[in-house]
Amino acid sequence: MQLHCGRLRRRQRIKFNRVKIGVRLLALMTLLGLGWGGFRLYLRWSRVPQAVLVLGGSPDREVFAANFARTHPELPVWVSGGSNPEYAEWVFAEAGIPRQRFYLNYDAVDTVTNFTTLVDELRSRDIRSIYLITSDYHMRRASAIGEIVLGSRDISFRPVSIPSGLAPEPLDKSIRDGVRALVWLATGYTGSTLRDRLNPSHSVYLEPNQRRYPLETWPEF
Repeated sequence: MQLHCGRLRRRQRIKFNRVKIGVRLLALMTLLGLGWGGFRLYLRWSRVPQAVLVLGGSPDREVFAANFARTHPELPVWVSGGSNPEYAEWVFAEAGIPRQRFYLNYDAVDTVTNFTTLVDELRSRDIRSIYLITSDYHMRRASAIGEIVLGSRDISFRPVSIPSGLAPEPLDKSIRDGVRALVWLATGYTGSTLRDRLNPSHSVYLEPNQRRYPLETWPEF
């Protein structure tokens, strides 16, 4: 009987110690997460943005970005995965933005690759802070990815949301693409090719991005 009670007490102590260790690890991870989040927030607002990154997906984003560039004449602008080059160049020209100030990049196929295809170019130009422009319903997901991808190269960003009147995207999209960004960070693989095989209808950048229609179908500036 005494032997049984002794074993029971030892098991309880072991279980208690495991729970205590788990609680301490959870508290440590929480503190580290809060510390990292606070540090990133400090960088976001302490650094002066040196460039603008516009995420493609809707022509109004380029229109907004062109006007934004006009009020921030010292900043170069990158447009990732946007509308066709003719339309984008026309929008910026109408806003009086010289061609050498904006860069059009069509390597991205989705929001994750909006960031992964350009982050190293931004870092190579010693850009440490940017304005991030996208629609308001899309900003939560873009910010989640940006914190991981841009943060991995010590680039901070200030979000600039474009009002759309649409409800925010489902949270699961942010979680899914946040995981993809972490996988990219660990392996260099974004998962975009797997997504295209599983869902061929989304092999063209639609989020809810329109396809690249001819110039005459876009609304006037």
